[in-house]
Amino acid sequence: MAEDLAPAAAASPDPAQAAADAAVARLYGEPLLQLPTDLYIPPDALEIFLDAFEGPLDLLLYLIRKQNFNILDIPMAQVTLQYLQYVEQIRARNLELAAEYLLMAAMLIEIKSRMLLPQKSQTLEDEAGDPRAELVRRLLEYEQIKLAAYELGVLPQVGRDFFSPELHIEQSLTPRWPECDLQDLQRAWLDVLKRAKLTQHHRISRQELSVREHMSAILRQLQSARFVEFSELFALGASVPVVVVHFVAMLELAKETLIEITQAEPFAPIYVRLAYSPA
Repeated sequence: MAEDLAPAAAASPDPAQAAADAAVARLYGEPLLQLPTDLYIPPDALEIFLDAFEGPLDLLLYLIRKQNFNILDIPMAQVTLQYLQYVEQIRARNLELAAEYLLMAAMLIEIKSRMLLPQKSQTLEDEAGDPRAELVRRLLEYEQIKLAAYELGVLPQVGRDFFSPELHIEQSLTPRWPECDLQDLQRAWLDVLKRAKLTQHHRISRQELSVREHMSAILRQLQSARFVEFSELFALGASVPVVVVHFVAMLELAKETLIEITQAEPFAPIYVRLAYSPA
């Protein structure tokens, strides 16, 4: 008897599963078996845009590149016709959005009209120039900016493509002092020596020097020779104070006209001699 009931129970479907399979839609998670009679679906509830453009220049560049037209020699008739077809589509949906595209359409029609007008001569045509020149310049500049914006957009950015890692480390309460090697100790010792040399004391000793004694020594030195070179009057190895006093003594002798300081020509050696002949 139990064996006969088991196949019968397995064959009976679940009512909830059957209702879910028969539902045409779900409303707040509940299966909806049939559509309501007062359901209203607006015409623009579902729209599919195959190509999205950021402006009239973007649309115009798309039409030119899609058909492999030469941007320096645009076939205005074909491009204008395709452009107007797209403008008619968006004008029926959004008039405010179509205003910007209508301005470009007027410019295209003007260029097309100027190209259809006959030219009187080749000279006038050269002076007027190509009516498409300004449009080509704007298209090339827009394409460069668009490519540059795309290259900037593909660059990885913090917060969008990756995140900066943040790692929180708990610092130990026990201080860890840095290790000191032999070179660090040597550099510290050299710095101490350098500061010690800067603070050394210099003692100045007083030396008794007489200008009269040096004047007498110069006169005795000049008595043995007629002319003596200026540098030979100063002893080698003499200290700076002795040389200064010796020079002052020479100036005193020249002041008292006891010696003469002569030079044969500019930049020639300087000589010193007595101003009188010894008896």
